[in-house]
Amino acid sequence: MSVNPLASKIAAPYASALYDLTVEQNMMHQVTADFQNLDVFFDKTPDLTQYLNNPLISAEEKEEILTKTLKSQINEETFKFLIILAQKNRINLLRSIIARYLELVYETASIKIIEVYTAFGLTNLQKHTLIKKLKELTNAREIRLIINIDPSLIGGFLIKTNSKVIDFTIKSQLQKLSKHLDNVLEI
Repeated sequence: MSVNPLASKIAAPYASALYDLTVEQNMMHQVTADFQNLDVFFDKTPDLTQYLNNPLISAEEKEEILTKTLKSQINEETFKFLIILAQKNRINLLRSIIARYLELVYETASIKIIEVYTAFGLTNLQKHTLIKKLKELTNAREIRLIINIDPSLIGGFLIKTNSKVIDFTIKSQLQKLSKHLDNVLEI
């Protein structure tokens, strides 16, 4: 999920405050599980996301829809947090808050989130082999892969982490070959 940089900056204090609260009250596991599930849920319900992000809809209406759809599905403390966001007209930042909160949790637990772009889906064996190799390279205790299918890559894969991009795609290799041939043929 791509996140708006401005929204990330505004969301960071909310995520940090929630993180501190969950650590202090020993409920990090419950809130983290809720946020992981909410992240998937919002990916599958773009209409709900649009509704919550709509500035013309009142805070009361947003609270009502949150109560109907999520109250019975998530931890009471997580739900209270969502209601506070709705009341403060910050519910539109929820996706950014979730992303930043999960980053804080993963940093604490030495879990790395790595995006993999591939032309075709990976088999379980390929995933396990890749995770094993990435654990060695990053010294992470755990790796969470986000796999994106992009047929334009033709074959191979591209790995993105916070600050590095490793490109093993056929598309990239063909582009390099093309540039090399262009330079050689100009001589």
